[in-house]
Amino acid sequence: MLRLTIILLFFVSFHFIQAQDSVRYLQEFTVTAFKSNRPVSEVAGSISLLTTKTLTRFSGNSLLPAVNTIAGIRMEERSPGSYRFSIRGSLLRSPFGVRNIKFYRDGLPFTDGGGNTYLNLLDFDAISSMEIIKGPGASLYGAGTGGVVLMSSPIENQEVTRLSISGGSYGLLRMNASTKVQLSNRSIVAIRGAYQQADGYREHTKMKRFNAGIDWQYQLGDNGKITTSYLMGNLYYQTPGGLTKAQFEEDPKQARPATPVFASAAEQQAAVTNQTHLISTAYEAELHQRLLVKAGIIASLTDFENPTIRNYEKRIEKNIGLRTELQYKHELFNLKNKLSIGGELQYFNSPLQVYTNVAGKATTLQEDDLLTSSNGLFFLQSELDLPGNFFLTTGASLNMLRYEFSRKFPSPPIDQIRNFSPSLFPRIGLVKKFLDGYSLHGSISQGFSPPSLAEVRPSTGTYNNTLNAEIGLNTEIGIRGQLFKKVSFDLVVYNFRLNDAIVIQNNIDGAEYFVNAGRTSQKGIEFSFAYEDIYLWKNIVADYFLSYTGQYYFFKNYIQDGNDYSDKRITGVAPNALSTGIDINIKNQFYINTTANYYDHIPLNDANTVYAPYFWLVSTKMGYRHQGRLPIEIFLFVDNLLNEKFSLGNDLNAVGGRYYNAAAGRNFSVGVEFKPAFKFRFK
Repeated sequence: MLRLTIILLFFVSFHFIQAQDSVRYLQEFTVTAFKSNRPVSEVAGSISLLTTKTLTRFSGNSLLPAVNTIAGIRMEERSPGSYRFSIRGSLLRSPFGVRNIKFYRDGLPFTDGGGNTYLNLLDFDAISSMEIIKGPGASLYGAGTGGVVLMSSPIENQEVTRLSISGGSYGLLRMNASTKVQLSNRSIVAIRGAYQQADGYREHTKMKRFNAGIDWQYQLGDNGKITTSYLMGNLYYQTPGGLTKAQFEEDPKQARPATPVFASAAEQQAAVTNQTHLISTAYEAELHQRLLVKAGIIASLTDFENPTIRNYEKRIEKNIGLRTELQYKHELFNLKNKLSIGGELQYFNSPLQVYTNVAGKATTLQEDDLLTSSNGLFFLQSELDLPGNFFLTTGASLNMLRYEFSRKFPSPPIDQIRNFSPSLFPRIGLVKKFLDGYSLHGSISQGFSPPSLAEVRPSTGTYNNTLNAEIGLNTEIGIRGQLFKKVSFDLVVYNFRLNDAIVIQNNIDGAEYFVNAGRTSQKGIEFSFAYEDIYLWKNIVADYFLSYTGQYYFFKNYIQDGNDYSDKRITGVAPNALSTGIDINIKNQFYINTTANYYDHIPLNDANTVYAPYFWLVSTKMGYRHQGRLPIEIFLFVDNLLNEKFSLGNDLNAVGGRYYNAAAGRNFSVGVEFKPAFKFRFK
């Protein structure tokens, strides 16, 4: 019935918009992923782009609603400031945070050497665009199984000066300021700062975040540049804990109450504090028309504290990474070819202490550990233009990883080392481009994803030196195209088979640990459709989009603690999801953007005995733009318009049935943004 509904919705929508440049969703954008720098129609692979225009369809308080319009992508928020990010169902390994996805910022690794990504540190305006690679990113980005996200900072597209303030339900307040300074004809600096706070919908969900950054770019001659960035994030958010179904239905606003064993989340002051400083420098130069050189270094320091219901954890994380790449254009058998070769190294070091938590205070030392990791990859890729509008991409990466674990307390001391053997994984893709605006593409890639440090040393406090890396093979085929320069579509089907899938479990105390779950079968379909510049009447123009995700994921040969979960649906994955929306612009001044998201039933445990109910999430943004001497925009944003009662971030395989983290009911925010016309320039 659901599939029939989706098909009918698509056709009804299509006929509705037959009535006849604003926000664009699937336009022929230039892809930088896989170093192509070519139109998406010539790239083999499932790649989606989130531009600034797409991101600003919503309130600007979070990336989440914009990300969730993309087929195959799901972003969750367990409480304000606590995010999870999934590409093709990779939440299997993420009790919180972002794992098994490699994030890059301006070409350098933003994911640290321990495998974690602190995406929640970034303010909304610290990202101008996101290019998302679905499936294994073998070759240029290593061989992870969860996908790759390429983020860009705003220095290239930064408006001269921008000031904004917004506020809304549940104590929401956000302030942002940014500007660009022209130091000389060759040098520019972009400066930004943002502050956001909220009390949250539930008890014990306060959040505060301050984010500041400075990007300096200097032009070297006519063909080179050096970019240096500094980013500082200071984040605090309370963690209310999961609720049982009975507690969720009785009062979804409550935090996790006390039990005979543990105090409540509020009593223990459960929260996360993260202070991170990150600095990077990147050099890029086109030495001549055939050779492009890129090299960069990134370093970060994180002070992380996490009082929980069970204990109090403190970490000091130091991370340094290097990446270099050469691109060489040449003729191969009279065919155009671009060869990319390079490497990436990262080192991560983190002392970790665990204390007894007494009402939010760290008291007695329980454990004193030291975690380090060293990883590297070397890659080679060829892009060959074949006759007949065929484009062939072949590549491979050699991946290396070493973990070290040292326990100083309690006695006896423990020292363990885990070396993952160097592994070579390939990727091959082929595109056929047709003259009438269509292109057909197919690819095969192999993924290799070792456990992160947070998985080999989880909250149980026990180091797991036997957890194996995931290894999978992804095959996919797709078609994309444009019609009449207004209609665009993208359809892909894939089959991903994964061995030794890493799955979260919980012990009787509620602490997480991870196991390998045999094999999985992950088959899916992703469809995106957009129709732009629909002339409704006179000066009223609309843009429409629709995306559908079908994920038919099952465990294979998965037996845990004597229980056979083979042929069960993979935990935490919605079999069907739909996102659709329409943007209406009146005289290029007034606008209304409306979005509706549907999420199917989600299995919450490996046995598939408990499912989260399906729900619709509808939001709308209405605003007015004035383009005079003092450009100004005023908006009203309404989220969860239907006042649905739902959990946006579920705790999978939770002990005691505490699966549910209630999301806010109907809520509002209003904001105003100024763009003064004055410029800062120094000679």
